[in-house]
Amino acid sequence: MALIITDECINCDVCEPECPNEAIYLGPEIYEIDPHKCTECVGHFDEPQCVQVCPVACIPVNPQHVEDQPTLWQKYQRLQAAAGKAPSSAPSDLPPA
Repeated sequence: MALIITDECINCDVCEPECPNEAIYLGPEIYEIDPHKCTECVGHFDEPQCVQVCPVACIPVNPQHVEDQPTLWQKYQRLQAAAGKAPSSAPSDLPPA
């Protein structure tokens, strides 16, 4: 799954710096999330950091980009490889690849 920022966003600027994948950016009117970069913080944190800091709770799961945990982990690994970083080991709750 990827997350999405709804039009209830107040452009408070707290979510963008919290994203470890740099998936959040300022769109034409509100902040937006690139679904190709969003791993819901899998590989970095136990919970999505943008959701944790959002004061208006406007960051739900994007129904157009539903992904399971193993898929999010694979996306995290691809993003880390593309950035030239070594990904951390897989969380114990994920099945082996």
